[in-house]
Amino acid sequence: MYQLNDLLHLMARLRDPQYGCPWDLKQDYASIVPHTIEEAYEVADAIERGDFDHLPGELGDLLFQVVYYSQLAKEEGRFEFAGVVDAITRKLVRRHPHVFPDGDLYGAPDMARLEEAAIKQRWEEIKAEERAEKASAPEQLSLLDDVPTALPALSRAAKLQKRAAQVGFDWPEALPVIDKLREELDEVLEAMSENDPQAIADEVGDLLFVVVNLARHLKVDPETALRSANGKFERRFRFIEEALREAGRPIEDCTLEELDALWGEAKKQEKLSLGC
Repeated sequence: MYQLNDLLHLMARLRDPQYGCPWDLKQDYASIVPHTIEEAYEVADAIERGDFDHLPGELGDLLFQVVYYSQLAKEEGRFEFAGVVDAITRKLVRRHPHVFPDGDLYGAPDMARLEEAAIKQRWEEIKAEERAEKASAPEQLSLLDDVPTALPALSRAAKLQKRAAQVGFDWPEALPVIDKLREELDEVLEAMSENDPQAIADEVGDLLFVVVNLARHLKVDPETALRSANGKFERRFRFIEEALREAGRPIEDCTLEELDALWGEAKKQEKLSLGC
């Protein structure tokens, strides 16, 4: 069975200036990023579908992205894969003082178990200390500084809100967020009545931001929830297509009422399959 060193060797061969792969030799950090994002989503998709037979392959594809960046950095004399492993290990040892009290990865696990709330509080304190250490101008440090701009918009909105909540900038519970949701919906309707495209886009963005806030208060991951809703829509729409195909009717010839009736049938079939 191949080992990690074999994968690192393979990567170096692919990037060999004389004998390597022409496609791989053309790549740089920026060109690999879209592949990294895609591979991460494929891992998430395999887990959500319970496809554990293919999960090792998807995780391997994601690992290869890390190996790729490390090879590029090695060629430029920046760092190597071993540095990546060292950095994440040191970070996780530092962020888990309740597991590694003396900072020793192989130290005896002899500490009393802490409550989850205390662990979470200490985790956030350590992360805040790390952000302060990274800041070139501490007096200008923002809680939001290291929230990646490349995150999916829903995930980034939730992370921004979570950071702001750490200093009390948040609603105390979900019900006031629902009131805000109604307020934002009214503002969308107002922008629509004025037929102002830019205002409509702005208000829809505000509406989505508040929906994310509601999800956060209800302890629902918005990105996961929307992926689930996408999957639900896709299943039901495919049911409609299949039903019309069997009936020999083009979907374009159906009325909205007919399509809506089939949508209801799709929902009914889903409930039956779940034993509801």
